[in-house]
Amino acid sequence: MKKIRSIHFVGIKGVGMTPLAIIAKEARFIVSGCDIADEFITDESLKKAGIMPLIGFSKHHLEDIDMVITTGAHGGFDNPEVIHAKQIKIPVWTQGEAVAEFMKGDLFNRKQIGISVTGSHGKTTTTAMIATVLKEAGKDPSYVVGTGFVPSLGSCGHYGEGKYFVAEADEYANEPTYDKTSKFLLQHPEILIFTNIEHDHPDLYPTVDDVRESFLEFANNLSNSGMLIAYGADIQTEKLLKRYTGKVITFGFTKNCDFVISRISGSGEQTFFWLSRQGSLLGEFCLSIPGDHNVLNATAAIIAGLECGIAIDVLKQAIKKFVGSKRRFEYVGTLPSGAVLYDDYAHHPTEIKKTLAAFKKRFPKSKLVCIFQPHTYSRTKSLFEDFISSFQSADTIIISNIYSSLREKADLTISSKLLVDRIKLFHKDVWFLPELVDVIKYVQGQQYGKDTVVVTMGAGDIYKIASSLLASSV
Repeated sequence: MKKIRSIHFVGIKGVGMTPLAIIAKEARFIVSGCDIADEFITDESLKKAGIMPLIGFSKHHLEDIDMVITTGAHGGFDNPEVIHAKQIKIPVWTQGEAVAEFMKGDLFNRKQIGISVTGSHGKTTTTAMIATVLKEAGKDPSYVVGTGFVPSLGSCGHYGEGKYFVAEADEYANEPTYDKTSKFLLQHPEILIFTNIEHDHPDLYPTVDDVRESFLEFANNLSNSGMLIAYGADIQTEKLLKRYTGKVITFGFTKNCDFVISRISGSGEQTFFWLSRQGSLLGEFCLSIPGDHNVLNATAAIIAGLECGIAIDVLKQAIKKFVGSKRRFEYVGTLPSGAVLYDDYAHHPTEIKKTLAAFKKRFPKSKLVCIFQPHTYSRTKSLFEDFISSFQSADTIIISNIYSSLREKADLTISSKLLVDRIKLFHKDVWFLPELVDVIKYVQGQQYGKDTVVVTMGAGDIYKIASSLLASSV
């Protein structure tokens, strides 16, 4: 490790790769990287860090490189740069391996205390919240947050002087073709947060039982002194905890949890809630973003802060400083016609349902227009029936073509048109607009006024229509 001076990131614009590149740059490694020319939500963070990605993939990018870190996209191990790196004996880490190794700290010649956050939903927000809490408490943590930017942190990645390393832990495959090991199993944290467990990534996990077993295996990575912090009212987590023998702290809205949330209320963008620990009242907390699901995320962050020795009064001030992150309930702007535009990464039926409910609660008198782009054929097909009932809070639903992941092939047995046809049986205002240009034209034509909230939603490139919607009029 002491011989490593320069690190090259293949697929550097990915939300899992950019924070690692920033950490390496701040740790004074020579950092380079490459990707496709398309716009990514990480572009500004890379530019701010002084990292200018090379366009395309070429073995010539590897001159004077000591290590390569690669993403599962862009061919993974079959990427020409990765193939060449292995041929000339340059060490190659996957993104998942890099997160685990960065957390361990050997590359930086120091030991760190790992805090990992995983779950089917909420892991990005919860990771960002924990990093914010530690930062505001003066702990200067290192962190890897899988998004483009976090306002309360100033970046999505940071190499801190403190002893904590906070990382989002992804349950997907280490390398989709050659190594199906779940990425998070490579991590060995001291504190582990489970936000929830649901069936997702059906291309890797055939059933929810398979998902739960992987989470249990991850929990068993904790040392004897480690702590698992888990949402106690989650069905799959409850099943897991019956078999887990380590130390656990549970949280939720029910009285059987160790930390109990109560008296949730909202005012504008702020959410207020009370928190008790084993019957002892800790007081009222204020969160600067809406949604009951974010109250759960914040509670997990508060408990993690307590485990790190942060006082309650400090935590109350720190959690209030978190104002969201890129593509999570993000206010984008106002359309020329007067409607407000938001963007959200929700792509799983549960996420969609909870996020739209939060929008409806935040804007009870407004019409809610949801523009959804399904992500991956496998997820759309496997969770098809759940998707049908996940848009109940929306007044108008617009669905575009499925955004296919680079890791899968097209499946002609499933389509957005099929999804729209089924939703139409239960909802009166549903539209199938195949291409993003069709969506832009339709929204512009509707001239939505000040009484309307428009939300772009999905894990693909649906967010890219924002510039056209904000700048254009009919």
